[in-house]
Amino acid sequence: MPAVERMGRTAVLTFDNPPAHVFTASILREFAALLDALEADPDVTALVITGAGDRFFCAGDDLNMYVGVNPAEARELTRLLAAVITRLHAFSGVTIAAINGWCLGAGLECALACDIRIGEAHAQFGLPEGRVGLLPCGGGTQTLARQVGDGWGKRLILCGETVGADTALRIGLIEETVAAGQARDAALSLAEKAARQSPAALAASKTLLHSNRAGDLETGLARERDAFGDLFAGRDAAEGVAAFLEKREPQWNHDRSRDER
Repeated sequence: MPAVERMGRTAVLTFDNPPAHVFTASILREFAALLDALEADPDVTALVITGAGDRFFCAGDDLNMYVGVNPAEARELTRLLAAVITRLHAFSGVTIAAINGWCLGAGLECALACDIRIGEAHAQFGLPEGRVGLLPCGGGTQTLARQVGDGWGKRLILCGETVGADTALRIGLIEETVAAGQARDAALSLAEKAARQSPAALAASKTLLHSNRAGDLETGLARERDAFGDLFAGRDAAEGVAAFLEKREPQWNHDRSRDER
């Protein structure tokens, strides 16, 4: 479950579902509720998000929640992540991801929804959903290429590449690298600077910065949700999720005309 700590005008939200801090349906609901509460608090001008321990920021969704559900139910589950992403994106204060380890799938999408990303030297980043027959459904297809450019966006999504902190910094996926154990403190230092800004000016500036981006995030999330549901109805998603949970290589269907369960 996410834990929240207050430090002056900064809230620190820590993912704490060991070992990899994956998201379940209940955790996503609680995450969204926490964001609503923090948004409603006028004393919060900055939000730092990190993971407990020193190995994982967040490894994405718990694939077990997709076992035994139909495509319509799978679409509804993706709405839970979309609710978190839209709240993070629209948060009126400064949001900073303090990435202290593996940052994958929905975890990376949460980091991309933040304003600033700081990665520790050992952090690893990726969107590996294609390896289980699915696709990013938390805005990854919409926000990653804006952040790193079309080429690197395609490498991470279409080729399933994972990159380390040095590469992430070079391609613009993160704004700063720090030594192991230092991301939280570095994020708090930035949050303290943000707390000295006028809250009204900060919120207005952030709205204008977002308005400069092409495309509407909520529309993109809806398209991802539809595509995710279509994939979930096919053979490859069932095989990919099963193979991941059974710790084996998936056997993909290469006949696109017969991609039905």
